[in-house]
Amino acid sequence: MKRMVKAFTLLIVFSSIVVSAAERSAYPVKVSDNGRYFVDQKGKPVFWLGTTQWQLFREYKIEDARTILEKTAEKGFVFAQVMLMGVGDGTKPNVYGEKPWINDNPLTPNEAYFKNVDAVLQIARENNVTISMTLYHQRYRKCITAENGRAWAKWLAQRYKDVPNIVWSMTPEAKQEFVPILRELAAGLHEGDGGYHLITFKPDPAPYSSSFLHEEKWLDFDCMQTWKSVELIYPMVTHDYNLKPVKPVLMGEGAYERGSEYGFDVTPLWIRRQAYYSYLAGAHHTYGHNDSWRVLPTWKQALDAPGAVQLGILKKAFLGLNEWWYLVPDQSIFTTGGQTEGQILNLAARHKDGKWVMAYLGSRASFSIHMDKIAAAKANARWIDPKTGNSTAAGRFASTGTQSFSTPEGWEDAILILEPSGT
Repeated sequence: MKRMVKAFTLLIVFSSIVVSAAERSAYPVKVSDNGRYFVDQKGKPVFWLGTTQWQLFREYKIEDARTILEKTAEKGFVFAQVMLMGVGDGTKPNVYGEKPWINDNPLTPNEAYFKNVDAVLQIARENNVTISMTLYHQRYRKCITAENGRAWAKWLAQRYKDVPNIVWSMTPEAKQEFVPILRELAAGLHEGDGGYHLITFKPDPAPYSSSFLHEEKWLDFDCMQTWKSVELIYPMVTHDYNLKPVKPVLMGEGAYERGSEYGFDVTPLWIRRQAYYSYLAGAHHTYGHNDSWRVLPTWKQALDAPGAVQLGILKKAFLGLNEWWYLVPDQSIFTTGGQTEGQILNLAARHKDGKWVMAYLGSRASFSIHMDKIAAAKANARWIDPKTGNSTAAGRFASTGTQSFSTPEGWEDAILILEPSGT
């Protein structure tokens, strides 16, 4: 046992990746002062648009991982959720035949496996992609336990303590039986990297991290999954958004584009609805494609899937708003036509000081808006097609009373933006 601990310690000492102080400052590893969004080390807001690539470290060769990360960045994604040991019990080898641990023991990590992880992290860094790294899944529990979890997490965090583009994540069911190991893992992570990286917990399959862990000091932000139930997004996000203490909320996993297990076709429209519902309820969002996480022969084509492209349009729409990060969900913006229940919603949000209003209409709709939500005498209105990104003027109106709108003919869904008029 002493020999094992000594070897484990040596791996900690010699395996760290070193990056410059300037590079550390470039990545979104902090929560904003108001607890609502993410910022880089200089305090610049970062728009969390994530994707899932659970098998990135294990099932792809390094050149394929590069293709994935370059395409990920090209589409506007800045976070990728990855399972460190891949899907399964954590003992399977990577494409180069290297298993994560010697004798399936987390206290004897296999350097060859983690050198491949190092290389993928470096490629992600070159593409400004932050890896939300799942170091524990409930299926790993035969190997990672409450007895060895802290030491395992400490080794991992110390190895990557200077790598800026990491967020730690853990993925058990939302059950009390997992609390002891989650606390041990979190303690090990803090011991290893001094609390530099954020920590979250995405339940699988249960929906809420907030359901019993929200007040844990190590939990930096809440995360949830809704699987195929798009109708759960608004109520679940709203629940977490209103909790104290305030923490960012991430809708971390919904239905995957072209998913094969849901009993219906997950279309690009479905993908857009999941995302807009998340953001306009006050959360952040992660996308996924069936072919990527299952590593199907069509995984390369999936990187250019319509849903992925259209979430880039979503990001552009939000980044085009003045101080988008001061978003406040506000369904009282609708005088008529708002909808917060069911699968097809009409949701709205505004800038905290009235610098803009955004409404998302999940299908064809006629509705009216309280115009006094805009802090100016007059407001310009414009439509954005979430499918194509095309924008068209919708008129100029007084910022008093109510104004009626109908979504443009032929659009599947629509975004309406109101902003102060310059004249």
